[in-house]
Amino acid sequence: MKNRNEPLLIFERSRAGRRATRMPPADVPVRPVEELLPADSLAVEPPPLPELAEPDVVRHFTNLSTQNMAVDTHFYPLGSCTMKYNPKRNERMAALPGLADLHPYQPEDSLQGLLHLLYELQQMLAEISGLPGVTLQPAAGAHGELTALMIAAAHFRRLGQQRTQVLTPDTSHGTNPASARMAGFQTVTLQSTPEGYVDLDDLNAKLSDQVAVLMVTNPNTLGLFDQQIREVSERVHAHGGLIYLDGANMNAILGVARPGDFGADMMHFNPHKTFSSPHGGGGPGAGPVCVSQALEAYLPNPLVGRFDSKYCLLEDRPHSIGRVRSFFGNVGVLIRAYCYLRTHGPEGLRRVSENAVLNANYLLSLVKHFLVVPHGDRCLHEFVASAAEVKKSRKIRAMDLAKRLLDYGFHAPTVYFPLTVPEAIMIEPTETESKETLDAFAETLFRILEEPWDRLQEAPLTTPISRPDEVQAARKPKLRWNSA
Repeated sequence: MKNRNEPLLIFERSRAGRRATRMPPADVPVRPVEELLPADSLAVEPPPLPELAEPDVVRHFTNLSTQNMAVDTHFYPLGSCTMKYNPKRNERMAALPGLADLHPYQPEDSLQGLLHLLYELQQMLAEISGLPGVTLQPAAGAHGELTALMIAAAHFRRLGQQRTQVLTPDTSHGTNPASARMAGFQTVTLQSTPEGYVDLDDLNAKLSDQVAVLMVTNPNTLGLFDQQIREVSERVHAHGGLIYLDGANMNAILGVARPGDFGADMMHFNPHKTFSSPHGGGGPGAGPVCVSQALEAYLPNPLVGRFDSKYCLLEDRPHSIGRVRSFFGNVGVLIRAYCYLRTHGPEGLRRVSENAVLNANYLLSLVKHFLVVPHGDRCLHEFVASAAEVKKSRKIRAMDLAKRLLDYGFHAPTVYFPLTVPEAIMIEPTETESKETLDAFAETLFRILEEPWDRLQEAPLTTPISRPDEVQAARKPKLRWNSA
């Protein structure tokens, strides 16, 4: 790890007069800049850019890159976000000239290979989800949520119904209520049972002809499959509402259960969580949405269609909600997902989920001996432990454990989510990690709990920045360097 005393910012390395290049004198007549540009367009002083030699620049950014923790360098058990390893062969496939060099303004006749690929991807996602209508256009999972809720709104407008509410469980992802609000709905929170499932009594009390959609994650955020899901779906449908399945946890049920079969009318996929594409860093991303036959007419334009042996982009769809993304979407990400699906096939996808569930249960069996796991001895792809008891007995918080793990080369699990579990530690190993890695992680977590309290309060000890003020960072972020 980098020494904390070394400059972190490139501006801090700057020295006046230092240069990476030396320009030769101009060999053509030079006119005064005032003759070329209006006076009010000229700055009084040059911009405060850093002044460095080339080795300074190269070393700064090379050293900076080594500070990253990523699934390519470390075990990354980030629950709910599913930081699974993405095979590099899919990156190479997406970079092939016949795919990477295409332009969205090319005529369809010159895009037949790519359109064929996207058409097959639509068919595969329809089969996996059990929902026949597919759009590949949304740019991320949360964008897929918003797209689905816009489809629901269009559906009820066409029926002449003014439904105003979206139900979200208290364990739902934070994007669920945010998406509902952006789509013009009011969010109503559903309570969970002590076991972590949807409370049917609370559901009954809140169902009405004002409910448009129930957004539900299954498997849920606690890593549990809610076996009431079919009954939940039937009750919502009986009141004329729709079921939206948050597909964040599909990595647990590929080839095992299909949302369309247990009552979902809509869902989104996160290709970076479930298949293969870059994760993090702000994108690019994708969030394909699948819907029931009754909702297909509202899918965004365009869709990929096929007539005889020719593929085309379908635009003439009068009930469509219109585009939700420029061009067709982030096609490069979709190509990676397509390659992943073709590589594994139906049986391989089922093995992916089986191994993800096996790894999570193995790790749970190790961790439960020193951390409480409030919701059962079994899970699907992830589980939620709690540091509440060690906080009470030794003042050790979930955040202390998470920070100290960084010193041992492990990225921290998700902490303090879901909010229904005090001092939550959500752990998701995914299917790609070895037994040795899981053993080492559990052993390290156990050893950290034996360390002195004051050391944990100071952790991490080996990173350039230890514990920034997270409240101030959220409320008053400093997004640029200031020399003052």
